[in-house]
Amino acid sequence: MVDAPLSYGFVAYIDEAGDTGLNRVRPIDPVGGTEWLCVSAVLVRVENEPNVSNWVRDIRSDIDVKQRPDLHFRKLSPTRKLAVAQCVAALPIRCFVVASNKKNMRGYRNPRAEKAGADQWFYNWLVRVVIERITDYCERRCLRNGGEIQKVKFVFSKRGGHRYSQTQAYHWVIKAQARNDHMVLTKRMPKWRTMDERLVSALQHEDVAGLQLADVIASAFYTAVDNLETGPCDPTYAKALGPRMALENGSARDYGVCLQPTPASKGKLSRDQQEIFRFYGYRDLEFKERLAAPGSRRQQ
Repeated sequence: MVDAPLSYGFVAYIDEAGDTGLNRVRPIDPVGGTEWLCVSAVLVRVENEPNVSNWVRDIRSDIDVKQRPDLHFRKLSPTRKLAVAQCVAALPIRCFVVASNKKNMRGYRNPRAEKAGADQWFYNWLVRVVIERITDYCERRCLRNGGEIQKVKFVFSKRGGHRYSQTQAYHWVIKAQARNDHMVLTKRMPKWRTMDERLVSALQHEDVAGLQLADVIASAFYTAVDNLETGPCDPTYAKALGPRMALENGSARDYGVCLQPTPASKGKLSRDQQEIFRFYGYRDLEFKERLAAPGSRRQQ
């Protein structure tokens, strides 16, 4: 007998911009991994899942992109990038991004995760940060509407170098940890009632319109913070997405828009890199290194 398909109430499309390399990190090293890794998610209600392809087709039509069958933000002109961001900002979706500045992670290893076979632990960890916020949003949405807690289907953009079987296994691990209250990091916890490892898949970017929307979010924020590959930081497109970034207590700070490392001062960001985070609610003080009191040991 064939099992009935699992029901779900939301679909989260997840993509990233930048790479996971930590052995060498620019600009500390002249050649190395990207300074930033941005992991993004676009959340859609299940009733809108059939409409996502039409949304992307309409966006491509609006900006007159006909040379390729998919939408790839990085390859667009500045004018078209802004038009796409404005179109996405008008859709009935919620968006999340975790922007990790990797300078303080240069050379860092996680022997515990590596011993367990999770050689992509850094990517998985950022995915977990996104999942914490997505599942919290969905659970609160269900409770606010007075209904039962609905599951989230997670669809990852398949990129070279990632083993998504590990990500799926990690999804199961954090669900089990949350259920048993054994989280290593406890500021936020994934809402396990919204999760099922059977609702996790990895598909090609060009085949899934929702992943192309997630690419817009990741690439827009990457452009806002990167001043090495994409030229000077340009927050124009990420700011245009403001109406769709998820809010907690009226602010996107550390929710729809999450900056790593924590505290933000550890990132040693330039003023232009800070701009997009200030726009989304981060405060001046958070970017300033606090000096230890005389005679005290400074906490790492």
